[in-house]
Amino acid sequence: MFKKLSVVITAALLALGLTAAPADQAQAAAKKTEIIISAAASLQDSLDKIAVTYEKQHPEIDLVFNYGASGTLQKQIEQGAPADLFFSAGDKQMTALVDGGLISSNTELLKNQLVLVVPSDSKTSISTITQLTDKAFKKVAVGQPESVPAGQYAQQSLTAKNVWDTLQSKLVFAKDVRQVLSYVETGNADAGFVYKTDALTSKKVKIALTVGGHVHKAINYPVGIIKESSHQTEAKAFYDYVQTSAASTVFTSYGFQLAK
Repeated sequence: MFKKLSVVITAALLALGLTAAPADQAQAAAKKTEIIISAAASLQDSLDKIAVTYEKQHPEIDLVFNYGASGTLQKQIEQGAPADLFFSAGDKQMTALVDGGLISSNTELLKNQLVLVVPSDSKTSISTITQLTDKAFKKVAVGQPESVPAGQYAQQSLTAKNVWDTLQSKLVFAKDVRQVLSYVETGNADAGFVYKTDALTSKKVKIALTVGGHVHKAINYPVGIIKESSHQTEAKAFYDYVQTSAASTVFTSYGFQLAK
């Protein structure tokens, strides 16, 4: 009888252990602090890699990324969308949030270059963006200038060369720089304006031309902490981390230049 009772008790304890483990895991997961990061689409590869290392070092943190066009992300934050940090691909968007009293701390983090990409098998050579008016280029992909900084830089460059208006019938507008890249990769555009860092991520395109920095505003990437974040301490910790040498090594490996 005692042997049977012992077996019953042992089985009961094992059952409790089996149910307790998932419960403990769920409780541990529930304790994680979720940090929401709104970031320019061109930062996705580098930030995703940085996040893997950071979350291993800080198991209590869960980094959640909202990637998109900087202008779109700016509007979301202004409208109250949840966010703890904002990485912009342009000073304009960050300045708007700072002026609106929505950023508690911010700093210039990175720099980038605007390039013109074409499909990797393209035989067309180009030495100046004014050649986009040639018949060889039927569709040219550009980010929406109203919301996509890369599109704004492209517009500034084409305007400086007096071909923006001429190219209107050829332009294919995209929601962000990654969509521009996709249009060229898939042959839906003969050329497109993206950042150097985006071009380096794809084997389906090649850089046909690096646009001179004198025809567009400086391409700066500031990062800022959202003033209304309910996780100021944790947000500040990641804000500080992306400025360390460890994070800088990742950013530069993807083609970014450091702002400092």
